[in-house]
Amino acid sequence: MSAEPIATPPGPWCPDPMRQQRADYTLEDLLSLPDDAPRVELVDGVIQVTPSPTLGHQDISLLLARWLLQHAPADLRVAQAVGVELSSNTSRQPDVLLRRSGLPAETSTLKPADVVLAVEIVSPGTRRTDRFAKPGEYAAAGIPHYWRIEQNPVHLYAYRLSGQLNLSRERQYELVADSAELVELTEPFDIKLPIAEITP
Repeated sequence: MSAEPIATPPGPWCPDPMRQQRADYTLEDLLSLPDDAPRVELVDGVIQVTPSPTLGHQDISLLLARWLLQHAPADLRVAQAVGVELSSNTSRQPDVLLRRSGLPAETSTLKPADVVLAVEIVSPGTRRTDRFAKPGEYAAAGIPHYWRIEQNPVHLYAYRLSGQLNLSRERQYELVADSAELVELTEPFDIKLPIAEITP
């Protein structure tokens, strides 16, 4: 009597190593990922699995999203961890963003023109990306405002697109405000944000 092989379910989804080497993943590939795929970003054709956020990171994210929801004008909406198509082979997921209203509810990825503000909360594993890579990508895509929030202590850095190009002739952000106490801005709307209100 011969034993039939027992079918084993496939393991969790992971990117194809050959496609990763070729860096040929596209935005369309992201839309067809299986339900069990982890949270990922697409950077220059390479799929990057994003690390799980800490409780402190999530607390700041939720507090900021709630504050923006309560204070943003009606033509702006708050979203969290929604993909933004920065180019044909790059998509990022800001921790919090302000988008233009009127988009269909089934929209799962945004165009840069839909995004008014992208916010990243810096964690130990994302320092380099959040401080350098993402602002460069968001600026190049034309997203008007970028906020970086550092933890321990909570400190918000607010940037807007500059009229000046960087040395590579690309768009860049300029710092317009930073504080660990109170951030006051006139763009993207009149803002008076006490940092204590987004501090866990």
